[in-house]
Amino acid sequence: MADESTPTALWVERTGTRRYTGMSSRGAEVLIGSESVDGVFTPGELLKIALAACTGMSSDLPLSRRLGDNFDSKVTVSGSADRENERYPELREVLAVDLSELDPDAQQRLLTVVERAIDKVCTVGRTLKAGAEVSLEIDVDG
Repeated sequence: MADESTPTALWVERTGTRRYTGMSSRGAEVLIGSESVDGVFTPGELLKIALAACTGMSSDLPLSRRLGDNFDSKVTVSGSADRENERYPELREVLAVDLSELDPDAQQRLLTVVERAIDKVCTVGRTLKAGAEVSLEIDVDG
């Protein structure tokens, strides 16, 4: 297990034409490629999945406190690319969770807590909303 004070190293390696494998120093792998390649995620899809996963994980604690550890939830995310500018102008998420066992007031209180938790601790969402400076260095010695 990695030391918690050491950041997880992340990288991608080319495995074919427009195909990469994303890796982490914790042993995780994800297949990445263009839309024309089966069985891979595009980089844009990974961005969307990262947002949905962050929302789900950020909402998990307040939901489990109220609903118990065995609740089901699903976060879908969508948003079309603006190909002229090569960006996603809008990403839309839907968090689906069954709150039918709660009365309307309890539902609203829980939703308020969940929204606050997501706004406070979803690093991916916070980064996307605030924008992030991105720098690139090219190592020509490989």
